[in-house]
Amino acid sequence: MIKKTTPSLKDVAAAAGVSVTTVSRLVNGSLDLPYHTKKRIEDAIKSLNYIPNPHARRLSMGRSDTIGLVVPEIANPFFSTLVAAVEQAADERKLAVSLHATLNRAGREIEYLQLIERNHVDGLIFITNHPDDGALAGLINRSGKVIIVDEDVPGSKAPKLFCDNDHGGYLAGLHLAQQGHSHVLFIGGDERMISARRRFDGLMRALRGQHGDMAKVDRYAGEYTIDYGRQAAIRYLEEQHAATAIFASSDEIAIGLIEVFKDRNVSVPGDVSIIGFDDVGPLHLFAPPLTVIRQPVRQLGRRALELLLETNWQEWKPSASEELLPVEIVVRNSVAPPAK
Repeated sequence: MIKKTTPSLKDVAAAAGVSVTTVSRLVNGSLDLPYHTKKRIEDAIKSLNYIPNPHARRLSMGRSDTIGLVVPEIANPFFSTLVAAVEQAADERKLAVSLHATLNRAGREIEYLQLIERNHVDGLIFITNHPDDGALAGLINRSGKVIIVDEDVPGSKAPKLFCDNDHGGYLAGLHLAQQGHSHVLFIGGDERMISARRRFDGLMRALRGQHGDMAKVDRYAGEYTIDYGRQAAIRYLEEQHAATAIFASSDEIAIGLIEVFKDRNVSVPGDVSIIGFDDVGPLHLFAPPLTVIRQPVRQLGRRALELLLETNWQEWKPSASEELLPVEIVVRNSVAPPAK
């Protein structure tokens, strides 16, 4: 049995008596030809049943119609929600998304950033979740066509899209202060990360605005994970910490805290109040439902793609522009006045 082969540009060119380059340029619309020459090529395409390769055509025109999306992980509801939003926005524009999960490792992030330099994607939405030693910033500045989302890469010159972390911290602090809390434990990321630093600063500003010198904020720093939330809860109990309220800087941390407190018969908010950040998980189903600062995760994803497509990269001059999306507080039942 003879295997049927798919006709190629070379076959069309031979049948029409022209060069492969001529056929290619006619197919991708970059060449006008005399009527008879054009007809010979079109007749050859029809008779051979040649189907142009759209991917190859886009590459020949210097684009792939594919957007790269780099995230630390996809198991975390925050990142999976953001990925879904980017995918939906890309689909509406007939674009493909090349998704890469880095496991929050710098080496994998560098590898995926090099996709830009190899022209495998038309642009990159980049999200990291750890401090940078300068390697990422240098590669981003060299590569271009990168939008930095959610967490900063200091020293990078790229459009940046964050939620208003400072205001989120302020809203959390204001709510706690109005309930009578002046001593709060902040549990969040490394202070070198912009999300943790700004949330802490906003929290402190609100507490001092309400309680002056009586305000006190202590800090535990670790990863935005359920496991770290458990560790922080155990530490809080073992230290017999005096803070009457906890600001957990992610849903995952809050879930870990609540797990341990429930096992140890610590009442929320009877013994300690908790306020979280993100509101991506089903925190309204908890007992009690968790008060949170809600950040617009889906809007972050959609806006990131818009920003990537809106930027005129040919005329864009490297700079560190920053756009902030608003946050809001969702008051439920996990915050009450300090226990007497």
